[in-house]
Amino acid sequence: MVVSCGLLTANKERVPLKGIEVEVEVKDHVAVVVYTQHYENKEDKAIEAVFVFPLPGDAAVCHFSAKIGQTEIVAEVKEKQEAREEYDDALSSGQQAFLLEESDQSPDIFSLNVGSLPPGESASIRLEYVTELAVEADSGLRFCLPVVLNPRYQPQGSEGHGVKVTAVPASLVPYSLSFSARVSSPREVLKVDSKCSLEPLQYLNKEKTQAVVKLAAGHKFDRDIELFIYYKNAHQPAAVVEAGKAFATPGTIIGDPVMMLSVYPEFSQEVMSSITTSGEFVFLLDRSGSMDGARISSARDTLLLLLKSLPVGCYFNIYSFGSSFEPIFQNSIEYNETTLEKAQKKVEEMRADMGGTEILKPLNHIYSQPCIPGQPRQLFVFTDGEVGNTNAVISLVKKNSSSHRCFSFGIGEGASTALITGLAKEGRGYAQFITGADRMQPKVMQSLQFALQPAVKDISVNWDLPEGVSVTPLSPPLTAIFKGQRSLIYAQLTGQSAEGTDGHVTVTYTLAGHSFHDKLSFPLQPTEDTGLTVHRLGARTLIRCLETEKGEEVKKKVVEVSVQSGVSSSFTSFIAVNKTSREAIHGPLLQRRIPGVWSRSCYSLSQQAVVPMMLSHSMAKASRMQSHGMARACSMQSHAMAPAAMLQGNTLDSTTLVMVLRPNLRVFLLWTK
Repeated sequence: MVVSCGLLTANKERVPLKGIEVEVEVKDHVAVVVYTQHYENKEDKAIEAVFVFPLPGDAAVCHFSAKIGQTEIVAEVKEKQEAREEYDDALSSGQQAFLLEESDQSPDIFSLNVGSLPPGESASIRLEYVTELAVEADSGLRFCLPVVLNPRYQPQGSEGHGVKVTAVPASLVPYSLSFSARVSSPREVLKVDSKCSLEPLQYLNKEKTQAVVKLAAGHKFDRDIELFIYYKNAHQPAAVVEAGKAFATPGTIIGDPVMMLSVYPEFSQEVMSSITTSGEFVFLLDRSGSMDGARISSARDTLLLLLKSLPVGCYFNIYSFGSSFEPIFQNSIEYNETTLEKAQKKVEEMRADMGGTEILKPLNHIYSQPCIPGQPRQLFVFTDGEVGNTNAVISLVKKNSSSHRCFSFGIGEGASTALITGLAKEGRGYAQFITGADRMQPKVMQSLQFALQPAVKDISVNWDLPEGVSVTPLSPPLTAIFKGQRSLIYAQLTGQSAEGTDGHVTVTYTLAGHSFHDKLSFPLQPTEDTGLTVHRLGARTLIRCLETEKGEEVKKKVVEVSVQSGVSSSFTSFIAVNKTSREAIHGPLLQRRIPGVWSRSCYSLSQQAVVPMMLSHSMAKASRMQSHGMARACSMQSHAMAPAAMLQGNTLDSTTLVMVLRPNLRVFLLWTK
């Protein structure tokens, strides 16, 4: 007889994750984040805790360790299947083990397995990552700590192994969060803003170049934690050369110096006056069920503002998509008062009523349409990013990047950073995140201004280095440059030079018939100890670039760079095993899924139970669950939430896993006897 639903119920069944501590060190426009999770097993049996959580899509995860009592175990980066097998073997032999891995389908979702936590035992899990801060329309720098992980829709027929997302409404999150950030820069820190409640900013020196800010107590988990940091005279070209790791092998990415070049192009008024008034503007609006409520309203407002700002004489069309797609006009049509009025009426009537998030179909259709001569195509995508096939979508945009530019808007809390930034990066455009009306207008107008700017052509990076020093680019070739926006270039420097020697780099490009040469000189000797931050960001950049290619040789290269640098990838995992623990486990190991935050606006599900959201289940994971006597999945297809009486499962022990299909998500329910 079923007496309760879910691993977290109205009866307050215990959850092993007790709290999260986040410490951030912002160094100019780069952030180092230390993320600590505290677990405690108060049950009378050993458990395996599973926590799926979001990280920024461009984060370089570079450290993972576990502390049990006074014992600290530092994880190693290994090939993913090798790490999974080592984890399984460790649990089978009674050892404690910890596995951290990136989703195969989206680099902004990670899963953490805390294995074989004995009764009464506590463990602290520490992971560290580095990330770049995005430049906002008002010149502020945006840091975002994702805490909202929305369910990801997996289109029918999609392949690949994803992760389970166990989600609850923000009001039911059973663990606490503490957050603090230390900000330092050569320039004055003017202010730090946030939509979250913060304690007052505290300056640490009279020059106001260092400051600390903390999240006020009682964060409700209803939004991501965003900081908007403002420096005095912030955006200047710069180059940082970082020394390689001591005793590392020269010639490797971690053994050689790595440099980070920041370019901020500024165009003259003469050039900017040549901004085009032509173009084909194609708007792709997500109307899936997850966009209901404030999200679809925000997307409509954003789209309407863009429509009213288009130049007369251009061409445009609007596509809505969900499980299917539909355009307003059969083909892109000339923009005038009549067509604008018709489009506005259609947009104002749009609701989030089109089912799932099948974005590949409309993209393929748009790319199949011939471009209009003399009207460069600009694609604007509005979505919450709740798709399970992120990598496939980004690959499609990259494949067609020569015929258009793609500008993406992430709508609402928890929008997928991997999808939104990936679309813009591969589509030679720009990404924006709209989480409230207060910052919408400047972001929208900035993206439109970038779209109206003619495409920068013939971009090249030329290095002038002393004899005996060579350079290996870690970044992919630059494909887009916008006025006032930072472009980052990473490169590995090999060889020796005399002390005090400088290097030179020149970025050249053409815009509207004008040639530009941005030249920067830099000392080849490292100027400061940056803790391998630049190396890890450079390694992450190279890994992400390689991951877009296919083949066994590419995979080997990714694994090699990942292991050398200690930075995660889609082909590797962090694995830590406590080899001193060999206590026999009596009976099956109970699995406890730690709920992430489910945005209220996504789905009108009951708040009485945790609903684990399944993208697709890894065969290795399913095998591990069965071998531990956990549960087996029994699937049934339905276009509505099936009543409890219809559910059938195959009980192995105290839990049974049952799958139910709804129109726009797959739901897994964990039932307890």
